[in-house]
Amino acid sequence: MSIKERLQADLKEAMKSGDTFLRDCVRLLNAAIKQVEVDTRSSLDDNAVLKILKSAYKQREDAAQAYKQAGRADLYEQESKEMQVILRYLPAQLSDEQLRQRLEEIIARTQASGLKDLGKVMQEAKSLSDVADGRRISTMAKSLLQ
Repeated sequence: MSIKERLQADLKEAMKSGDTFLRDCVRLLNAAIKQVEVDTRSSLDDNAVLKILKSAYKQREDAAQAYKQAGRADLYEQESKEMQVILRYLPAQLSDEQLRQRLEEIIARTQASGLKDLGKVMQEAKSLSDVADGRRISTMAKSLLQ
């Protein structure tokens, strides 16, 4: 089942069960996907849909941080709940230990020896972008190279 099909099935289920939060969140995701499909005049595959979902997740993550800094716990909570819904459709993320192991392998393979080699490591670590956030990868790579 493709991601778009899962979104449609979850939308139907949310409407049947009366879960308005899930219904509205899935509708927003569907609208973002549909907008790109209309703009590009093509049907999107799962990889393109994943990019849209990652972008939506990052937007909500940034908004949640802004709300948290502004002391708006209610809006922070709303964004956090939406992030949890989006995570259902993204591939499982690596744990910190798994990410550390993968980065250590990349550092050994590229023979990186310090922060000056961060660019080489990040170039190789692009393959991890599906299973780890770029910010997490960068932060951990910096700590390992120091």
